[in-house]
Amino acid sequence: MAKVSAAQAEALAEDEKVTKRRVPGATRKKLLAAGRKEFANRGLEGARVDEIAKRAGVNKQLVYHHFGNKDELYRHVLESIYLEIRKREQGLKLDTLPPLKAIQKLVEFSFDYTAKNRDFTAMLIDENVHKGRHMKDIKDLEILHSPLISAIERILKRGEKEGVFRSDLDPEQLYMSIAGLGFFYFSNIYTLSAIFGHKLDTQDKISERKAHVIRLITDAVVR
Repeated sequence: MAKVSAAQAEALAEDEKVTKRRVPGATRKKLLAAGRKEFANRGLEGARVDEIAKRAGVNKQLVYHHFGNKDELYRHVLESIYLEIRKREQGLKLDTLPPLKAIQKLVEFSFDYTAKNRDFTAMLIDENVHKGRHMKDIKDLEILHSPLISAIERILKRGEKEGVFRSDLDPEQLYMSIAGLGFFYFSNIYTLSAIFGHKLDTQDKISERKAHVIRLITDAVVR
């Protein structure tokens, strides 16, 4: 194989950079990622389009070109987060697991995602300040969530049929409990730390909380 000269290697590297810049949707993805950070840090009202463009490394006009205005970018960021979560949930393959193991895995995923994506918690708090008005405008919002609720319903029915789960469980209520137990912890972690007089934002305390949440949910569904 012929050796590549330093000049050729440099040219190839530059070509690769240009190709990456020309990947369809690359700018849009950068703006969504930058918007997610800015909105999580400052909220919708405090976020600045200039800063989002700066984070993304693009001209401010591209924000308006791709999304029209700041509110639309905010809505698309929320939508992208939920699409990401639903995609990851599908990858759990819950229907292939025994009912109790499936519930446990879902609880683990929900808690871990919230732990690793604190910006998601911040954005949800901010969107609730705005009474969910951007969520309401997400296209096919109900369709986006219904596969997860349907999956939980199937798991509960399998568990009931096998004599493992109670027969009075509601999939929507269970979903809210699973999501809420992690969300409350991370959205209030600093005030709770002050109340109890010790840091809850340590790996040991987070692991302890995770184990408690898993045990609480699994104990709640079994007969």
